[in-house]
Amino acid sequence: MLSLRLARGAHPLVLLRRLLVAAAAAGVGFLLLCTLGYAVAHPKSTGQSLVRLVWCAVPLAAVVQFAVAVARTDPATRPRDGLDAAGLGPVRLSVLAAASTAISCTLGSGFALLLYKVLRGDVGGPLSGSARRLLDGQVHLPWGATLTLLGLLPALAAGACVLALHPRREAAAMTQQAAAEPLEGAEEAESAETPSDVPPAPPPVVPTPKPAYAGLPWGIAIIAVGLALEAYVGHGPAPDPNRLISLPGRTDGASPGVLGGWLLASLGLVLAGPGLTHWCGVLLAAGRPGAVRLLAGRILQDAATRIGRPLGVLCAVASGALAAAELYGAAWDSSGPRPFGPLTGLGAALVMACVTATAITAALDSRQNRTGTTAALQRLGIPASMLRGAAILRTGVLLAVLTPLTWAIAELVTLPMSR
Repeated sequence: MLSLRLARGAHPLVLLRRLLVAAAAAGVGFLLLCTLGYAVAHPKSTGQSLVRLVWCAVPLAAVVQFAVAVARTDPATRPRDGLDAAGLGPVRLSVLAAASTAISCTLGSGFALLLYKVLRGDVGGPLSGSARRLLDGQVHLPWGATLTLLGLLPALAAGACVLALHPRREAAAMTQQAAAEPLEGAEEAESAETPSDVPPAPPPVVPTPKPAYAGLPWGIAIIAVGLALEAYVGHGPAPDPNRLISLPGRTDGASPGVLGGWLLASLGLVLAGPGLTHWCGVLLAAGRPGAVRLLAGRILQDAATRIGRPLGVLCAVASGALAAAELYGAAWDSSGPRPFGPLTGLGAALVMACVTATAITAALDSRQNRTGTTAALQRLGIPASMLRGAAILRTGVLLAVLTPLTWAIAELVTLPMSR
């Protein structure tokens, strides 16, 4: 009930983000229902049904990441003194964010079920039965399996929100240390007046946070391993357009080595994202920078952890899309069969839209966290044009570094398979 009340009084931009989460959830629910319909209509095609279900896992992960990013930027789930006094601390706020996310995903899944039923012809409407043949409308879906698949996304998104927004022990330790600092002087004075044989308690150990560039060497190493695996197993015939998913390296279907190389290269890009963002900021602030360049570099270094990981995911997805387009682009002509159908295109578009929206949401969250710093700079007399110039410079440097890197990895991935 509290989630619904907070949703009613939320800002229109927050409502738009939740609506986008519901739309993305509807897309994933539609893909899952199409996979279930194909499995029920073709009980002997177990392999293709399994491939379709595995392909649905990629959009599912992208939507879960987007839902967590939206929940992280929701102002209603930020710790505040009034809510803390009312018993809504950080733990309960994370549960509240999970409930709001589950409601949005459930609404999207319900809309997907309604649209799927209408297109199959099970429910009357203006589009009733328009895709009956494509969606295997001649068979009836089991309600148990349907509700299980549709409830998968809300459960995963809610669980991911609880894990991502749960207060960390490091933050709690830092808070305890900050609260104990004003009492140190009084304790020292009291101990000086009343000496005691009891040894003083050791100070609390606060773990130092890892730097943003800590994952860069691991990312580079994993990318190298993925590319080496691609080069080792990627030799084989061209992709077969008549199969659902056919990759070089194996004549009877998808090669596990090729898929593993792609996944390793993508994981390396994700891990290297914060480090690349950090060193972009270092590059901007190197030498004798001016005010705009120094401001842009320091902001990139400060926000590297927050925006670097979504940018790494975006680069990984874009690299995979470029590699697939180059690999499959020459595998069939315009008049021949196509390995990618409309549902595959829907899943790819959903993944790209979700990772792009996640990166934009992370950038907006970083901007919101710098509100106090921006206000202080404006009080010092820094014009707004300088802040806009720093933002444009940051965006340009990130594009100049990440775009060629994404293209190069896509080319290196497809190079052994296109020979």
